[in-house]
Amino acid sequence: MGIGLFKQDGNRLLWRNKGEQMIVEPWGENSLRVRSTFLHTIDDTLWALLPQKECQTEIKIEKNRATIRNGKIMAEFVPNTWNRNCRISFYNQKGKLLLREIDSGGALNLHARHFKPIIGGDYQLTMSFEANNPEKLYGMGQYQQEFLDIKGCTFELAHRNSQASIPFVLSSLGYGFLWHNPAIGKASFSNNITEWYAASTKQLDYWITAGDTPAEIVEAYANVTGKVPMMPEYGLGFWQCKLRYYNQEQLLEVAREYKRRNLPIDVIVVDFFHWTALGDYRFDEEFFPDPQAMVDELKSMGIELMVSIWPQIGLNSENYEEMLERGLLVRAEKGVNISMQFGGDSVFYDATNPEAREYVWEKCKKNYYDYGIKIFWLDEAEPEYGVYDFDNYRYYLGPNLQVGNIFPQLFSKGFYDGMKKEGQKNIVNLVRCAWAGSQRYGALVWSGDVHSTYEDFRKQICAGLNMGLSGIPWWTTDIGGFLGGNPQNESFRKLLVRWFQYGTFCPVMRLHGDRSPATFLYKKDGSPALFTGSDNEVWSYGEEVYDILVKYLHLREALRPYTRKLMKEAHEEGTPVMRTMFYEFPEDPISWDLKDQYMYGSDILVAPIVYEDATMRKVYLPAGVSWTSMHDGKVFEGGQWVNVEAPLEIIPVFLRNGEPSYLIGKI
Repeated sequence: MGIGLFKQDGNRLLWRNKGEQMIVEPWGENSLRVRSTFLHTIDDTLWALLPQKECQTEIKIEKNRATIRNGKIMAEFVPNTWNRNCRISFYNQKGKLLLREIDSGGALNLHARHFKPIIGGDYQLTMSFEANNPEKLYGMGQYQQEFLDIKGCTFELAHRNSQASIPFVLSSLGYGFLWHNPAIGKASFSNNITEWYAASTKQLDYWITAGDTPAEIVEAYANVTGKVPMMPEYGLGFWQCKLRYYNQEQLLEVAREYKRRNLPIDVIVVDFFHWTALGDYRFDEEFFPDPQAMVDELKSMGIELMVSIWPQIGLNSENYEEMLERGLLVRAEKGVNISMQFGGDSVFYDATNPEAREYVWEKCKKNYYDYGIKIFWLDEAEPEYGVYDFDNYRYYLGPNLQVGNIFPQLFSKGFYDGMKKEGQKNIVNLVRCAWAGSQRYGALVWSGDVHSTYEDFRKQICAGLNMGLSGIPWWTTDIGGFLGGNPQNESFRKLLVRWFQYGTFCPVMRLHGDRSPATFLYKKDGSPALFTGSDNEVWSYGEEVYDILVKYLHLREALRPYTRKLMKEAHEEGTPVMRTMFYEFPEDPISWDLKDQYMYGSDILVAPIVYEDATMRKVYLPAGVSWTSMHDGKVFEGGQWVNVEAPLEIIPVFLRNGEPSYLIGKI
């Protein structure tokens, strides 16, 4: 009975049988890329991966077995005479099994790589691996849940407001795995099987690497998907924002007040609906009569202006008809072509279309960038459809079901390419969603419209740490949460303090939120303008809170040299800025289970207070080093749990071996 044909093609191993073609090849150090198709030519599409230089591999083809080795990883292929398939297993350099496809199950006749035809279309694809128990898994981007270890979880492979699906996992067994497919789908890491599913696709495509430490794995992933630029100096300090500064004088007066109070501030933000109509990409002259003067005054104070950009084009926009005629808009497969109705009927521009990206950038260049605005807030980047019917939209690159998850990456790319063309270096733009590879386009991701609750606060810690492991080192939240906070509410004031303390030790520190109650606004002609929330400046929450927040503003300034060093590491190595405890202490088994404390870089241990009215918490101090309390200078030996007092003004922070020592006593 035939069991397929193995063939060596340079440094690649090929296999063919029963209509399936498979290519396995080296892709970066200690890494392999696997692609497979059924009755189709294998595509060379680079959704997230970067081209790689050829490297030497060791390939062996025997009668009933073939192997390919690249550094620390080896793939073994064993044909199955029962169903004439070929089973793949991956091993590290020590011969340890890392990951293996399911077998046929004998009479069950299972297929690990299952291409199920879509009648009249392409394929539904299911990729099935054996579950490894015990195994801990991390990554997958940003999901709103209180899990750091995602073993046992199931994930929708799709973006939503506050959900950024990045299909990369890091295993405690010593491998990293990227599902290199932007299709809408599902991933499941259950105890009996690990399964990846694409609702519509043409081919199987994944990347796997082996490493001895989490850092080695994450850095290998960054090497093949790209690294962030160097964070500019204004990314190291404090960013002030609210929903929303609705006119020029209001925004300038807030900036002036920060300066009058001698408070550090690097960036201030013009939020959404500052425009004439959604999709016009310019300031409304009634509320922002002189943008150049506004930008110039802010720069004279040492403050950069960030401006919100939405990918929606209103049906009443001055650009709608031209973009419709030129095919630059996302199209509904059926029904009325309206993507969203917040702020009026609108449709998303097609960020997968290079012509559309260039069109939007040129509008923003003329009406924002040329004034000296160097940071953009790329909101609604999922995109946030009014109804998440993923099968009802079609892009330039194909059906949403096949390519939809790449939208936020290309949204970032459009602005990055435009800014780079203008000669700007060290580009950073705030964006509400990301996919694999987004980081190389200067994407600073924030966690979306999360609620002002302690539960959501806890979820952000897990989300930020898993994002860092997923190749996104620039990440932040709306300090205080976006929805539900009232500055007059004592409980919310305390939550804001705790979130502000945590935000001090995030890659970017940004205060934002839709505070209650709202104020409704009207234009001169009496027509309604979008509402604005209550005040959201550090002095908006009473004197007690103000004194605490100011202390942490100055602490963030004191951290600037240290944060700059972390940003350099992220730029050069792909290293997360916020790191799981096991990233720094992989030999300490307790570190793999800590989800509410983390390392800010290699030297600062941060343990936020994440429960209401808590004034004490337990903190684990990993073994092998000493730990100095930043608050009082007390020294502890590692390898123990300690109970730490944390009144409202204190967040527990410890310095590894007492460094950087200049921070002792800062809180």
